[in-house]
Amino acid sequence: MATENHANSSATDNQTRNKVLDKGGEVRAGEELDAKAVSDWLREQGVDIKGEPTVTQFSGGASNWTYRLQYNGEGTEQDLILRRPPKGTKAKSAHDMVREYTVQKALKDAYPYVPKMVALCTEEDVIGADFYVMERMEGIIPRANLPKGVDLNPEQTRALCTNVIDALIELHEVDYTEHPDLVNLGRGEGYCERQVTGWDKRYVKAKTPNVPSFALVRQWLGKHTPADSKTCLIHNDWRFDNVILAADDPTKVIGVLDWEMATLGDPLMDLGSALAYWIEEGDNIIMQQSRRQPTHLKGMMTRDEVVDYYLKKTGLKIDNWTFYEVFGLFRLAGIVQQIYYRYYNKQTTNPAFKNFWIIVHVLHAKCLKLIAQYEGEALFTSHVQPHLQDMGVDAAMIEQLPSPIQTVIKGILPKSYFGKKSSKAEE
Repeated sequence: MATENHANSSATDNQTRNKVLDKGGEVRAGEELDAKAVSDWLREQGVDIKGEPTVTQFSGGASNWTYRLQYNGEGTEQDLILRRPPKGTKAKSAHDMVREYTVQKALKDAYPYVPKMVALCTEEDVIGADFYVMERMEGIIPRANLPKGVDLNPEQTRALCTNVIDALIELHEVDYTEHPDLVNLGRGEGYCERQVTGWDKRYVKAKTPNVPSFALVRQWLGKHTPADSKTCLIHNDWRFDNVILAADDPTKVIGVLDWEMATLGDPLMDLGSALAYWIEEGDNIIMQQSRRQPTHLKGMMTRDEVVDYYLKKTGLKIDNWTFYEVFGLFRLAGIVQQIYYRYYNKQTTNPAFKNFWIIVHVLHAKCLKLIAQYEGEALFTSHVQPHLQDMGVDAAMIEQLPSPIQTVIKGILPKSYFGKKSSKAEE
């Protein structure tokens, strides 16, 4: 009887485990993978596989296509992940497979959370694009919500939060100078300035008539850009849905994914960009609806607590954290607007992008609020407020938004913003 109970318990544990593990689904129409061509190529590279794989595709992320290849041939089992860019993109773009593969391979010995690389293919005649293959790390990926079956109390949630931040700190402390392939990633000093200038240009290029110009925000960032705090390897897309958690301990980080934007840069810029995605329990409804990670759970650090924890643990000193926070929000607005620009100009019909312009408005309001807090309400009112319209910050645009959106934005912006409005006539 005891043996039977143990067997039943084990079966239940396995069922629970299978439900919470991150798994692929059916391959999307138009994104089919030539599994035979991949298998033939892998055998040419000396990878021990037999037969043809079961192919599934992961739905997470909005960039590179990710497939799972499960080989169960006689005497061998291989569980592999293949990453390739979307169709129509070039290898030397943001979807650079060579870069992503090279970073992870170079980093593997110094950073325990990187999957093991298997092989890189730059022969486009195999499947029509560069791709790379790595070993699958089995675990849980925390997306907007934790998977059903993963129930953490506030203490466990705090442990998860701390471990995710510690993994980021550990990355920032890697001695990249020992790895030539990592040294070649960056351009040296001036990272903060290059990022502000670069995102300024990208946002202007992607602007549509129904979103704010961010002119005041862009000018403020340019005026307050600091020197680099230091140079280190940064991930540049640090979110909970890019980490893998242990199935038997969902507070423990075992892997970090999505290295396509990794580079050498300022760690505080990496942190500021990460916190732009950090939606807290008390944040407005629009940000909650766009949340991509479970940072709303009880036990999670607030954004301010994350900054305090990071600075204490790393020993870095800063004069103006507001810059990094505003930059992170502006950068996220740029990313969202670039996606919306494609929808607005009918380059994509994905209905998920239809209301992205509303998120841009909310991010703009959050930037203005932070700037007002930094400058001081009195200074903001006397020196900034009179010139908002001249800077392309048009309160009338907000009045034309749907009523629920107006309510959210008016709850974020300084009260003085909706006081007396300057105009050309009054001047």
